[in-house]
Amino acid sequence: MPAGQPKARKPHDVSAQHDPLSAASKFSSYLQGGPSDPGAVLPHRGLPDEMPTMLHQAELAHRAEELGFSTLWFRDVPLRDPSFGDTGQVFDPWVYLGFIAARTSTIALGTASIAIPLRHPLHTAKAAASVDQLSGGRLLLGVATGDRPVEFPAFGVDPDQRGDVFRENLDIIRRAQRTSFEPLQWSRGLLAGADLIPRPTTNELPFFVTGNSRQSMEWIARESSGWMTYPRPPQAQQLFVESWRAAVREQAGETYKPFLQSLYIDLDAHPATPPSPIHLGFRLGRDHLLTLLETLEVIGVDHVILNLKYGRRPAPEVVEELGSHIVPRFRAHAP
Repeated sequence: MPAGQPKARKPHDVSAQHDPLSAASKFSSYLQGGPSDPGAVLPHRGLPDEMPTMLHQAELAHRAEELGFSTLWFRDVPLRDPSFGDTGQVFDPWVYLGFIAARTSTIALGTASIAIPLRHPLHTAKAAASVDQLSGGRLLLGVATGDRPVEFPAFGVDPDQRGDVFRENLDIIRRAQRTSFEPLQWSRGLLAGADLIPRPTTNELPFFVTGNSRQSMEWIARESSGWMTYPRPPQAQQLFVESWRAAVREQAGETYKPFLQSLYIDLDAHPATPPSPIHLGFRLGRDHLLTLLETLEVIGVDHVILNLKYGRRPAPEVVEELGSHIVPRFRAHAP
């Protein structure tokens, strides 16, 4: 071997655990058959404007942690499309996750969700593992195909093929994280003679498919750590929960895979205000929110991700009220 040439490394599969959620640290307990405990989406804000101000978000994240919220969730909106009317959290999700991770210490940090087809899989794998390491194993990886028409030509992705690209990129992310010096080849790249660094804190990061992401229920039940879906009336959502449980039993046996959902809320200052519909959620008082969350718990929803985008009250007020009157009801059951 010529001087200075590195010694060849034997490919090695470092995965010793099929179920990454079970291996993923204490945060798995929040999502495995426990109460329907609430998490929250950043940015917390009390105005429905397209462009959030992003002020005081680190302070609100820290306060949410102090109040017992189990998770904070970060969105991936690469480009501003005024016609879509929603710019998400403005900042790059990986940079923002690192920023908030440094200002919190115990709360789980989730992506809701990374648009897998729009990003190079090795960049995604490295960024996710970096946040996981820097946060002490607090990352929960929500993944999706992306849904904004302007994004796909900008990133050179055929929108009709995004389901296939999603599946292929996700496969590379997972294999890069759980193997060492294994050659990886896919339709748009080849990894050979090099290795992904850093490794995540577990053999494979737990990941949650958002919606269907153009995949079958069977595929999601077999491959993912859990399913992240959209709010529906409880009777309708119960049918989705039951279908999910049946698919998991068929595809993964006794492995528990949680059912997560989002919920937009405009929390009224009067606790008894009855619910009225808003986009993907309700305007309501905390008494009715508690009843709704308890109902979702009964039908088998494991985790509810609260989004304050359409809230009319100042976000700090709402976070305090949720932390004082809603979160304790569910966190009392958490390990």
